[in-house]
Amino acid sequence: MATPFSRKTFAALLGLSLALASPGASAVSDVLETPARPTDLADDNLLTDSTFAGDRMVAVGERGHIIYSDDRGQTWQQGEVPVATTLTGVTFPTPTEGWAVGHGAVILHSSDGGETWEKQLDGTSASGLVIATMEEQIAAMEEKVENAPEDEKGDLEWALDGMIFALEDAQADKEVGPWKPLLDVWFADENTGFAVGSYGFIFRTDDGGETWQDWAANVPNPDRFHLNGIAEVTGGALVIAGEAGTLFLSTDRGETWESIESPYTGSFFGVMGTGDVNEILAFGLRGNVFLSTDLGRSWTTVPNDSPNTLNSGAVADDGRITLVGNGGTVLVSANNAESFRTQFRSDRQGLLSILPVSDDALVLFGEGGVLHTDINGLNR
Repeated sequence: MATPFSRKTFAALLGLSLALASPGASAVSDVLETPARPTDLADDNLLTDSTFAGDRMVAVGERGHIIYSDDRGQTWQQGEVPVATTLTGVTFPTPTEGWAVGHGAVILHSSDGGETWEKQLDGTSASGLVIATMEEQIAAMEEKVENAPEDEKGDLEWALDGMIFALEDAQADKEVGPWKPLLDVWFADENTGFAVGSYGFIFRTDDGGETWQDWAANVPNPDRFHLNGIAEVTGGALVIAGEAGTLFLSTDRGETWESIESPYTGSFFGVMGTGDVNEILAFGLRGNVFLSTDLGRSWTTVPNDSPNTLNSGAVADDGRITLVGNGGTVLVSANNAESFRTQFRSDRQGLLSILPVSDDALVLFGEGGVLHTDINGLNR
């Protein structure tokens, strides 16, 4: 069995390999123009994320597979998808309106609960948005430099040089092709949402994806760290988590973002709320889990017995919190994330997403496709 990767790590590594070889970038372009192939095995192959669309379950994965179930995951139908690239994130703010993101910076939209999808954005158009934003910023900075007092020009010119370098980098990316992956997506409603991804990619829409804006200038991420996850916590705050301990917070629905002092310098692959107001649970490499009860002003390390990367989590109706990860890892907390009980599935396959379906059952998604388990993530 192949070594399991976090879906975020896998996406980033794939993006790097494609950047180093233009034929690979061409391959991404090809799958962005090729519809996903219908197959009876879609629910047995790699699935990377899942969500509820009302009572319907929707999951996304490799080769552009999107599947949905109306009987709590007992049977699955495959959606019609216009791309064959790996998909990494999915969200449905309403039972019918949903979005999915993936490799090649693709953003897909469904208005029928996941049965059919259309492409709203891909890496080519995303690069155009980034370049246009940078050109506007450079023009504004050039004017600022020209009008600045002499004792301030040096610092401004230094900043301008950095902006010009970033623009040249973005232009080179566009020449290579659409290789950078988007890694997660969140929508407040059928109009406003964000897609985040590798190298600091973040895009916003206020019209249901008819148009997208490059939002990177609104996030203090000068090193362009990968943004691996975005989530809303109870109370309305938004949190983004990424590599190198990156954490960003917004309390105005994503208009502005601030950096949170991180408890950890390793990569976070997931972030979520606990169900209580202003509580944040962030997790990632080597089983590291951290809890904040005050929107990231302070953090507590949450002990567990897993050495494996954690990828995703969910809160059940009864308040039980479950995290899943590589090596068949399942962590369960019944005390509001103060501690976790650790289980390892015997198949040791990587787990990338989870949906609680009842007080005593979970549906897991990962390397082995769809798995039905008890509340501890073990086979029923």
